[in-house]
Amino acid sequence: MNFETKRVGDITIFKLNEKRLDTNVSGLVKGEFTILLKVEGVNKLIVDLSEVETCDSSGLSALLVANRILQTSDGSMRLAAPSEKVQSLIKITQLDRVLPVCITVDQAFEELKKE
Repeated sequence: MNFETKRVGDITIFKLNEKRLDTNVSGLVKGEFTILLKVEGVNKLIVDLSEVETCDSSGLSALLVANRILQTSDGSMRLAAPSEKVQSLIKITQLDRVLPVCITVDQAFEELKKE
């Protein structure tokens, strides 16, 4: 699985450099989120989905795991730059009611800075 993380102040940006967020990588993504959020104590997370072209239910599940962990520590999360396909899936599943979605990483960053 190819990804990168970047910290700017108290905000961590997790960029998944994969075309697909599906059963092949979702377990690894969940593991990385758990390490970042529980072990490293990240409290503000941006998930940069700009490279992800498709996503399935296991991919959405990985995003929800991160959100659930953050909720227990009063943290915040934003999904940023999803493709049209991924954005559509997020809307269909009504995940956008649970996870705020931003058009760009910069927009997500500005929103989290205010929290």
